[in-house]
Amino acid sequence: MKNAISSYLTKHGFRQFLPKAVLFDMDGVLYDSMPNHAVAWQESMKTFGINMTAADAYATEGAKGVDTIRMMVRRQQGIEITYEEAQQMYDVKTRIFHSMPEAKIFDGVIPLMKAITDADMTVGVVTGSGQRPLIQRLLTDFGEYLDEQHIVTAYDVKKGKPAPDPYLMGLQKAGNLQPWQGVVVENAPLGVKAGAAAQILTIAVNSGPLPDEELWKSGADAVFKNMMTLYNNFPELSSYTL
Repeated sequence: MKNAISSYLTKHGFRQFLPKAVLFDMDGVLYDSMPNHAVAWQESMKTFGINMTAADAYATEGAKGVDTIRMMVRRQQGIEITYEEAQQMYDVKTRIFHSMPEAKIFDGVIPLMKAITDADMTVGVVTGSGQRPLIQRLLTDFGEYLDEQHIVTAYDVKKGKPAPDPYLMGLQKAGNLQPWQGVVVENAPLGVKAGAAAQILTIAVNSGPLPDEELWKSGADAVFKNMMTLYNNFPELSSYTL
């Protein structure tokens, strides 16, 4: 971890790394929910004549749902649909997703959040979702460490991942922090690109089927195999000194 931080500082020309907030993606990072999302995407888009594969779902994870739908329609049907039309299609996907069994919290998440707060750091969540039931579940599951003021949703930014805007907003909500005062935890290429574009130390946890190389190529500063491994490495992250 220390080597990853040193490389990060050199890459961006920063003189210090003093983390005050850890910004988590939600799906595939906090919850083992991506298999459900993949099924919901495939079934919902099929009703609109769009062929969306599980690989497509993982590749576009982290982006705003309406942006993904408009892109898929443009690519496969050669037409531009409005935001409102895409939202109606996304509502179908949302209904299917919420009819499925609730995804479990990944092992390591809660002890990691406790370690973060014990280190006087802020826990934040930056998600491409805007679904109220999911936000409410975050508050129910992690309310001891997280409040709504530190959650960034699709409705907080005009440009979603892979643009840096969601994570820059996360820094703002955490107290108008500088990039070298934050840490991003992601699992998908688009999210990793967003964290890297915001010049925040970006850790990838590879909870899905993509090879680690995809996350490295997207700009990850470190890649771990699961959240428990990240938790075990957190002391090096929180106590880093030059």
